[in-house]
Amino acid sequence: MRIPPRMLAVTALAAALFAGGPVTASASAAPTAPVASASAYSAAVGDICYSALPPQAHDTLKLIEAGGPYPYPQDGTVFQNREGELPRQSSGYYHEYTVVTPGSDDRGARRIVTGERSREDYYTADHYASFDLVDYGC
Repeated sequence: MRIPPRMLAVTALAAALFAGGPVTASASAAPTAPVASASAYSAAVGDICYSALPPQAHDTLKLIEAGGPYPYPQDGTVFQNREGELPRQSSGYYHEYTVVTPGSDDRGARRIVTGERSREDYYTADHYASFDLVDYGC
């Protein structure tokens, strides 16, 4: 089972709180700063309300939060951002997950790409040609 990097920070915090030990920050902990608006990133990055996502994207986001299991072996792998549509980050920052496409014989074109920050989730319906930052506030 692959655990998204942002889940590791949450797991460490929960373990420390459960054990009653001190909680310390580390250089690898996910930043807690709010995610900038999509317009601050790239012309190709828009935004989409969580409620406007297809139901299968909701399913994928729930699987990500739960740490799997995922329907495809590629889910949870590092997304390289070769297209350069997302903000430039170090290798390993982004991970991709399949959004099931009903009626498709393969993985289809829809994906969720996550960043290390909490709730930094991008949806693409066109196999990385464009992305929308998921807005959980609407």
